[in-house]
Amino acid sequence: MTRVLILGGTGWLSGLIARHWRDRGAAVTALARGARPAPEGVELVIADRDAPDAFDAVTTRDWDEVVDISSQPRHVAAAVAGLAGRTTHWTYISSVSAYAADDEPGAGEEAALAVPLGPGEDYDYSRAKAASETIVRTALEDRAAIVRPGLVVGPGDPTDRFGYWVGRFALAGDEPVLVPDAEGRYVQVIDVDDLAPFAVLLGAERSNLTANAVGLPMPFDEFVARARRIAGHTGRVVPASDAHLQSQGVAFWAGPRSLPLWLPADATGFARRANATYLAAGGRLRDLDETLTRTLADERARGLERERDDGLSRSDEVRLLAELV
Repeated sequence: MTRVLILGGTGWLSGLIARHWRDRGAAVTALARGARPAPEGVELVIADRDAPDAFDAVTTRDWDEVVDISSQPRHVAAAVAGLAGRTTHWTYISSVSAYAADDEPGAGEEAALAVPLGPGEDYDYSRAKAASETIVRTALEDRAAIVRPGLVVGPGDPTDRFGYWVGRFALAGDEPVLVPDAEGRYVQVIDVDDLAPFAVLLGAERSNLTANAVGLPMPFDEFVARARRIAGHTGRVVPASDAHLQSQGVAFWAGPRSLPLWLPADATGFARRANATYLAAGGRLRDLDETLTRTLADERARGLERERDDGLSRSDEVRLLAELV
């Protein structure tokens, strides 16, 4: 029987990877803090990765596959130190944010990574992922696969970015919705239910691939139009310029008082990464309409009027619209 250790295994993506391995008949163990239960049929080992004995319970066993999604280089380094000699293969879930620059449309896996984050330096997500990749690849060489997802989306998404748009259009109904005038900007996502089985596939094949796990780039206005259609919105779409939105304190991409997925004009390559390696290796891309439909059902179940970590509140949006309409 294939023995799989998921470092995590109780969260959104890592839990889904654990379930996919379980469904393939593997004996799956999740090492996590225990704040959430492991999926049914998955062994849970409770450990704090900041503790010096975090891996003691699992370094006495041999594994066919280890999966790690951490963005803390010290956690990755400790895991590699304890487990690289006990596993046949390793899959590290990195990010397209590990790249040094976002200015080249169509850039592939050969693009330069950010300067790896060093010990004691202020945390930077991009540099942390680059450092973690370097740790894994240096220790395991051709026994590791590295997956660089773009924005991961779909039901269960713990962020409020992708779901903001289809949820907002559904909430607005026949009333206006504020959108950025994002000509020349793109959206590029990967459905979590396409990403998880791809990570499992690489592990099952003991691949040493590095792959951008990203969907097809889509102009921002087309993405908004699709979200609006899926939500059945019949009100006006009111665009605003970058300058106006920024003058009103509206942020790019994510966070409170943001318009999610809206990128600065100079980030010309961020949502336009190449995905040929992913597709050639068997990665799946479902139609975006399917992802939007599933996401809308999830948004409705969670409450369209709930307080969001990312995006504008509806009341704040209405105030901004009053200045434009």
